[in-house]
Amino acid sequence: MAGVSLLPAELLLAKRVQDMVINGEEPTSLFMSRNDTKEAQDIPSHLSPIPIIDLSSFSSSTSTSEEELQKLKSALCSWGCFQAIGHGIPCAILDKIRSVAKEFFEQPMEEKKKWSKSANPEMEGYGGDPAPEQGQSLNWQDRLFLSVYPEDMRMYKYWPENPKSFREVLEDYTIKMKMVTENVSKAMAQSLQLEENCFQNQLGERATLSARFNYYSRCHKPQLVWGLRPHADGSAFTIILQDDVEGLQVLKEEQWFTVPTISNALLIILGDQMEIMTNGMFKSAVHRVVTNSERDRISVAVFYYPEKGKEIGPEEGLINEERPRLFKNLTDYGDVHFQHYQRGMRALHLAKV
Repeated sequence: MAGVSLLPAELLLAKRVQDMVINGEEPTSLFMSRNDTKEAQDIPSHLSPIPIIDLSSFSSSTSTSEEELQKLKSALCSWGCFQAIGHGIPCAILDKIRSVAKEFFEQPMEEKKKWSKSANPEMEGYGGDPAPEQGQSLNWQDRLFLSVYPEDMRMYKYWPENPKSFREVLEDYTIKMKMVTENVSKAMAQSLQLEENCFQNQLGERATLSARFNYYSRCHKPQLVWGLRPHADGSAFTIILQDDVEGLQVLKEEQWFTVPTISNALLIILGDQMEIMTNGMFKSAVHRVVTNSERDRISVAVFYYPEKGKEIGPEEGLINEERPRLFKNLTDYGDVHFQHYQRGMRALHLAKV
């Protein structure tokens, strides 16, 4: 039998979701897996008490700073995420990175395909994620994935030349993201009464930053199709800049909370490697992206990973008789994490003692 719905995932991935929508094509069965609607309740954004943390308060030693550190600790122990304000990034820079992302995805397909990842095994470039294992649905999404730090790891052949300002804007944004990762890492350590550089020391001088520009096209069957399948990240943490369209949801106590879109806030989501380094004190956040039938959605995610080959493990100051070691030391967890994500599984149990 012939028909698009019967094409293998690898061939379907050669078609971009954005083009499918423009051409009036419906999602095929390979995109459909929304079968969890009865398992967990969706909570709308105006009822989502996701914590908001003012990072600027950590630059002083006042009582306000101590209160904010306690809020940060509580947020990461219970939610595994928070909305960061006072992060020090000018609104103009946030607007520019959103703008070049939008301009890139609005270009003709012929232009975007110049930066296609094709058969590149390193994930770099424009396209879709690798086909998941059988039984796992495809994400209703197009993306541009780029290594941005350290600079000598950049693969410029995948960095778009259009919009003309793309590279300059991304380089500026990377500098600011590096600053945020340092400030947030120190604040996390301080909230646990650890030496402020402990997490950065574990992650290494060449800890990596990768940027993922996400384009979630509107979908005529949002009740059946994921923009991004439920998962936890394999990073130490991930920094997400949203536009004004909702869609990201975080799981807490069997409820899916819609993340509000707060102008110029950054959503910080903990990954598995921070849960490991904190010996389970902080929780990596399971999250997903839902689709909608009316508006396209764009986000920019920056993933903070240890340098390649660097061993990480629970901080000694968080191991005691009352809280014994929960996780092993390990290297390159991100590789194992991705393999399990492709199977619709989490890898965190493999790190447990």
